[in-house]
Amino acid sequence: MLFVSACGPSSGDGQPAGSEGGPTAAPDALRVVTTTTIFADLVRQVGGSAVSVDSLVPKGGEVHTFDPTPADVKVIGSAGLIVANGLGLDDWLASLASDAGTSAPVVRLGDDLPGVTYLAGTEGAAPNPHLWLNVAYASKYVDRIETALSDADPSHASQFRANADAYRTVLGSLDTEIRDRIQALPAASKVVVSFHEAFPYFAAAYGLTIVGSIVDAPGQDPSAGELANLIQKIRSSGARAIFAEAQFSAKLADTIAGETGTTVVTDLYTDTLGDPPADTYVGMMRSDLDRILAALTAG
Repeated sequence: MLFVSACGPSSGDGQPAGSEGGPTAAPDALRVVTTTTIFADLVRQVGGSAVSVDSLVPKGGEVHTFDPTPADVKVIGSAGLIVANGLGLDDWLASLASDAGTSAPVVRLGDDLPGVTYLAGTEGAAPNPHLWLNVAYASKYVDRIETALSDADPSHASQFRANADAYRTVLGSLDTEIRDRIQALPAASKVVVSFHEAFPYFAAAYGLTIVGSIVDAPGQDPSAGELANLIQKIRSSGARAIFAEAQFSAKLADTIAGETGTTVVTDLYTDTLGDPPADTYVGMMRSDLDRILAALTAG
């Protein structure tokens, strides 16, 4: 099996396309700007009506190669708190914040996170940044978000704590669900390949083995030799499906499928939320799980 997933613009009125959803913000709500829709959802779950949240990268957008616009400078300039991932995922934020002249604190959820076993990224790069695809690590993101919101708005600290406690319970149940459903698969069905290196934390947490990736990073196409090596790995490992994340072109995945006879699944989400049911972090993870299991149990 192989995990493989177009970047939309801001909405045109200065509001990123990922700003919808969640409870109605109170008039005095803390303005939070995040780099992705996934982090925006986590902030909404903890902040509730005490926060107003915008995502710079819109739903369906690509965080790795995002190119901010002048409208994004205006958005981030109004933030009381900025939430990013760090670990090289959203490095473009630094120049954007500088252009905006903002003094808002920046929280990098993935940097130096206690209790995390970091996995290697591409050669010579920072650790793999996709920590949140291990639900237990996403819960640690929630811890850091709770602290940041409470520091920025102490008057609502008790609300943030109650919301975070309730959400951590939901995430604990989700983590158990994913683990149990994947563990029920035969060992031979748990060998996978990814489009880019989004899935190592998911695989390590839930018992999958990744035998290769199509690209080292989005925007970096593989050479003919690299594709040939990957095709050989797919054949020798018995991988049966190619999973394409919704935000990426499936062209390379289709090419490899034509060489290997594998099936292409094109609607996984990893770096962005999507349409329902993948319009929240929990919904995204459960939607991905359903598609992963369908592919691994097919035939």
